[in-house]
Amino acid sequence: MNPSSTSLFDPWRIGPHALSHRVVMPPLTRMRAGLADGVPSPFAPTYYAQRASEGGFLIGEATQISKQGQGYPGTPGIYSSAQVDAWRKVTRAAKAKGAVIFLQLWHVGRISHSSHQPDGKPPVAPSAMRPQGKAFDAAWNRVPYETPRALAIKEIAAIVADYRSAAANAHDAGFDGVELHGANGYLLDQFLEDSTNLRQDRYGGAIENRTRLLLEAIDAVSEVWGADRVGVRLSPFGTVGDIADSDPQRLFEQVIKALAQRGIAYLHLIEPRANAGIRDDLNLAAPPSVAALFRHAFNGPLIASGGFDRISALAAVESGIADAVAFGRAFIANPDLPQRLAMNAPLNTYDQRTVYGGAARGYTDYSAWKQNAA
Repeated sequence: MNPSSTSLFDPWRIGPHALSHRVVMPPLTRMRAGLADGVPSPFAPTYYAQRASEGGFLIGEATQISKQGQGYPGTPGIYSSAQVDAWRKVTRAAKAKGAVIFLQLWHVGRISHSSHQPDGKPPVAPSAMRPQGKAFDAAWNRVPYETPRALAIKEIAAIVADYRSAAANAHDAGFDGVELHGANGYLLDQFLEDSTNLRQDRYGGAIENRTRLLLEAIDAVSEVWGADRVGVRLSPFGTVGDIADSDPQRLFEQVIKALAQRGIAYLHLIEPRANAGIRDDLNLAAPPSVAALFRHAFNGPLIASGGFDRISALAAVESGIADAVAFGRAFIANPDLPQRLAMNAPLNTYDQRTVYGGAARGYTDYSAWKQNAA
């Protein structure tokens, strides 16, 4: 990359996909899927189509690979035929607008509650360590997290198979690729970080062992897609999900170098001082930018996410710290965000009250800039 000639609004590529600008819609949990079946909302095709643009890059919301992978009410799945059929309507709508759309594959691990789990069993994790804080149960109540059950080796193999099956279902649903959710204290992150992984077998201890599940999952979905259509999202130094590691810089340096060796489509890093947009307080103990810290370790496209505005996003791309920038809250409130940023137009105000759950209000009723200007 030549930093002096690269702009947030210049073309770039994700694997085989040509993109016309570098304003990315990240995976945004909205909790509007069917509570009983995990089928995406009937409003979802409109929601994604509104945010699609010619040559734009959208990443579909975190989507559980199995019932066991669910941790919140109203989140969608990609493990049943009804879910696949509903997602196919979403991909058709987004592609009709000229967008490229990936799906984020998700297993929450211990960040769940038995009310979401098959037969009411405890959530699973690398080790039987209860998270601090409160979960959402299936009835939307906030309740204390439960102590998870440590996965047996043979169960880990079954989860890898679930990732492969979910990737195949995403392919059938018409997505252009997939992203693995390895961030925010969910299952893959729980295996990576030593505060949640106390295992003494081939999946615990040394960094290469703690990285094993993530790499096995990448290899499994790459059998479906090819590595150049598989992205990975990480949150180095993040604290969301009651997660921590004793040496995060060493851990994630090794993880990211392993991802680079596999030739994945892109690396998606959440800036820790933004706390993934989940909490408003800043993590001031973290480095100012993990994109800057780990840029040298990854030679493919790098997407930075978390706390960016127009000015900081322009600077990140122009400096070469990131190849593209993902905007969460701004994309929720501004369906035409790439156009607004390009024109330096004013942005709609984000309404926290309508982010999770509900129907069209706060989902498909944010107006476009041309409508506001008319």
